[in-house]
Amino acid sequence: MKTDYRPTVRACFAGYVVQAIVNNLAPLLFVTFQAQFGISLSRITLLVSVNFLLQLAVDLASVAFVDRIGYRAAAVAAHLLVAVGLAGMAVLPFVIDPFLGLLAAVCLYACGGGLLEVIISPIVEACPTPHKEKTMSLLHSFYCWGHVAVVAVSTLFFAVAGTGRWPLLALGWALVPLCNLAAFLHVPLAPLLPEGESGLRVGQLARKGIFWLLLLLMLCAGASEQAMSQWASTFAEQGLGVSKMLGDLAGPMLFAVLMGTSRALYGKFGDRLDLHRCMAVCTVGCMAGYLLAALSPWPALGLAGCGLCGLSVGIFWPGTFSTGAAAIRTGSTAMFALFALAGDLGCSAGPGLVGAVADIAGGRLQAGLLAALVFPLLLLGGLLALKKQRRGAAGQ
Repeated sequence: MKTDYRPTVRACFAGYVVQAIVNNLAPLLFVTFQAQFGISLSRITLLVSVNFLLQLAVDLASVAFVDRIGYRAAAVAAHLLVAVGLAGMAVLPFVIDPFLGLLAAVCLYACGGGLLEVIISPIVEACPTPHKEKTMSLLHSFYCWGHVAVVAVSTLFFAVAGTGRWPLLALGWALVPLCNLAAFLHVPLAPLLPEGESGLRVGQLARKGIFWLLLLLMLCAGASEQAMSQWASTFAEQGLGVSKMLGDLAGPMLFAVLMGTSRALYGKFGDRLDLHRCMAVCTVGCMAGYLLAALSPWPALGLAGCGLCGLSVGIFWPGTFSTGAAAIRTGSTAMFALFALAGDLGCSAGPGLVGAVADIAGGRLQAGLLAALVFPLLLLGGLLALKKQRRGAAGQ
């Protein structure tokens, strides 16, 4: 009897919703944490840094242990860590020092989030589904829909119940990873490699030129996405002069919806499109979006540039994962973990460059966004180099 892997793919879709909760719930509560617990802005910033640094550390460490414990155990552990971390965020600040309680909760769910990022894509890649690029793009769209859901549901909760009851919201979101944990206990998992084959180690991967090219693509994919996404709310508030709530809806929500839409569209029609050509066209669209946001004299057109960027970057991350899986078929866990690490470094480097350049330019965010053009430019160059390398290999 043929194994049905559709429940596995659905559980992985939900896994990316969990990842969106990890990265996007706490920032909605930062002002509340400051007001309720008297936590300084510098300590709030530390919570953000710890979250992403721990995810980077887990990306790197997972090379050593995921294959040993197995993907099912890793998936269950990741969901459990996120659930306990979210529940801890609702409880620990009230029973110990508030900042230490929040820090402990962030450490728990950051470890779970980092592990999810490493294992979910290869689990889907291993499933014997047709048109893997389509499935991978659709998978990554669920991070966007999760982001939208976190902002929309949380905003609605605050409007109905008030921000003072935020611990109930955190406990409610903790149910999502708990339910998906139950799914991963029994869904079928396909082997990443055919029987008898072993995955390449880090040293073996490092000797492949195409691997370094793919790492560059992953770094630029993360940077192109987050350089705009992380500053979208500020851009909307400054450019349109709207409130924080409207800024969140007009900026990050618009960006996330359009990024998710592009991934879903490729997930639907990707079998009719050439992935690399599609990615190249999208780099041009991304550059146009950054130029509109940075140079347009009209705020509405600048916001449209932010949306165009969201629509364009959607294919970069899943497209690079699919390209890597096809180009290095025995890459296994080490390759996917290092891809995640490179992508996360890009997610940190992109917003960092925007902020640094904006500071030098006297607080002009547009100057920072203009500097971020370097990432889609590098991505386009990497795609052209990849195409040239593949043509050379085919001619040998």
